[in-house]
Amino acid sequence: MSDAATPPLPGMLRENPRLDQWVRFAAPGQVTVSTGRVEIGQGVLTAMRQIAAEELDIAPERILLQSGDTELTPNEGYTAGSQSIQFGGVALRLACAEVRALFLDYAAERFGHARAELSIQDGAITHRGQPTGQDYWSLAAEVDLARPATGRASIKPASEHRVVGHDLPRVDLAEKVFGGPAFLHDIRVDGMLHARVVRQPRRGATIASVDEAAIRRAAKGPVEIVRAGNFLAIVGGDETAVEAAAAVAPGHVAWDGIEPLNPFQEEARWLLQQPAIDQSLGAPPADPAPASARREATYTRMHIAHASVAPSCGLAVYRDGKLQVWTHSQGVFPLRAALARTLKLDPARISVSHAQGPGCYGHNGADDAAADAAVIAMRMPGKPIRVRWRREEEFGFEPVSPAMVTTVRAILDEARRPADWTTEIWSGKHSNRPGGGGNLLAAEALPDPPPAPPTIEAVGPPGAGTRNGEPLYAFPAKRILHHLIGETPVRTSSLRGLGATLNVFAIESFMDELAEEAGQDPVAYRLGVLSDPRGRAVVERVARMSGWQPGMPSGTGKGRGIGFAQYKNMAAYAAVVAEVEVEESVRVQRVWCAADGGLVINPDGAINQLEGGIVQATSWALKEGVRLDTAGISSRDWEGYPVLRFSEVPEISVELIDPKADRPPLGVGEASGGPTVAAIGNAVAHALGARIRDLPLTRERVMAALLKA
Repeated sequence: MSDAATPPLPGMLRENPRLDQWVRFAAPGQVTVSTGRVEIGQGVLTAMRQIAAEELDIAPERILLQSGDTELTPNEGYTAGSQSIQFGGVALRLACAEVRALFLDYAAERFGHARAELSIQDGAITHRGQPTGQDYWSLAAEVDLARPATGRASIKPASEHRVVGHDLPRVDLAEKVFGGPAFLHDIRVDGMLHARVVRQPRRGATIASVDEAAIRRAAKGPVEIVRAGNFLAIVGGDETAVEAAAAVAPGHVAWDGIEPLNPFQEEARWLLQQPAIDQSLGAPPADPAPASARREATYTRMHIAHASVAPSCGLAVYRDGKLQVWTHSQGVFPLRAALARTLKLDPARISVSHAQGPGCYGHNGADDAAADAAVIAMRMPGKPIRVRWRREEEFGFEPVSPAMVTTVRAILDEARRPADWTTEIWSGKHSNRPGGGGNLLAAEALPDPPPAPPTIEAVGPPGAGTRNGEPLYAFPAKRILHHLIGETPVRTSSLRGLGATLNVFAIESFMDELAEEAGQDPVAYRLGVLSDPRGRAVVERVARMSGWQPGMPSGTGKGRGIGFAQYKNMAAYAAVVAEVEVEESVRVQRVWCAADGGLVINPDGAINQLEGGIVQATSWALKEGVRLDTAGISSRDWEGYPVLRFSEVPEISVELIDPKADRPPLGVGEASGGPTVAAIGNAVAHALGARIRDLPLTRERVMAALLKA
């Protein structure tokens, strides 16, 4: 190992320090590698396998990768925030490098070789390139990995990489493509029962009466009805019978305590009228400036659904005093803690295992479906309980991303550039996952629910509602004002990008507006206030990729726009140019993206993530918004909640800047979202000659903008 001063361990390795939590040699020729990160469609299992193979000097095919299991893997919290590689991968890399070093140190001492003359080739220890007859597996019993990591081992420089930086095939795709049992929904357990839950129509609603006979008649087969307080479930061995009963059950349950919603809450500006918890970050308030130097604009976004391809699912069995749960939650350890609070169980008696689901990039119904199954399983010991949500249930009851209002203000200097910048944000809670203390539907319905978590959200980096609220541009003074709205009409929580989507849209739209006022090209205007060299590089690259031409006329029905951000101001950089055509509605024709993710483990995987972010962000920009009526969420199917169709996906070009550079990896999974929405917004403004500041950019809003122009 290196004799250099010991660097601080990265957080995930500091919290899970034992090396055998990460690497074990349990079977000849095979290496068991563990990660707390889980696969939700982002390719993380492939990338983690590459990291481990590189640092251990073994073929990726030898690796048995365990992920997201409270009994088997490190506790790495949530797979979220583009942190899997940036933090989890870094921890795994160091752990594997130290394991390799320990084996080489031991071999040198035991067999009398010079340490520098030893190396490892596919697990075999060689001396001056020649086999020694020893390998990881022959020495595994003699090298103790039940020890804490020190962080002193040297990781490989990028110039020596043989696996990292290459496009290895995704390990999770074959079963998904060819119809194998890839998902939690495919799991079948002997004796398994199916269940559906009758939801409280509103938080705090109480059951007044239940017509059980009518529900049983609709089932046309044997079902059981399980009730605990205001938690009501239908259970049976025939899923068709259970589904039939569940479809009619809401009409046979009477509820008390239902207050009608005000449909005005569908639009984000209702937030401005609500009590808020106010916080600030950054420069002190600006001195008064002449009106001629002040500029201000307000941008909004509706609530957004996760719109997962398939509804959520959960599976649980309570047997011999222990609860086993299978889930596609993004955080098995936080879910275990939430279940322990909800069910009044010792966490040591709960085991939670991840199985892949339909993907969501955020807090959808996965945790709730798992909690549903667990609550029922506790009341039916020995019976495996499978809860599969229906489409209308997913849209109607999952936590959604909060509606937001963002106002940006600038005081301009003599060169018409911002000398002072304020981003003021109104939003409900984004960081509201179960691990934060609550927010499980089943828990709220039980007779003795755990207390609700406090209404609090950090303003500073990485932020939640304030994420990317501070522009990366080199303005002399910058501040964020945050108004956290504690009471919202619907449950809210995390969705890909959190507050960055609207905040980047607002900042980058305003930058275009200021550039237009200054009579400057939007790209040149940004570069004039962008000092970060990596930020400049992605802006300049995407301008070249797209053939950006200053001075293109506006109001022609065709337009181009640019958007830029470094995600969270600490992850990957991305600049996006969008080309649109606008008649009565918006058609995004082409999108170019340049990104800097530092060292990229699997370039194809990183590009897939950036492309996927662009497609999803295009859908957000043009179509998506949760609809409300007096009864709650009314957009409960694909007609009421439209998403981008395959025929509407633009042509996409993505380029990575220096992906094999010897720099720390940066998270790319959420980097392209905000810049894409901003680029589309700016392109639409260029095409129309009029600005739309409210998302989504629907046909109705386009027509209204044209009428004002």
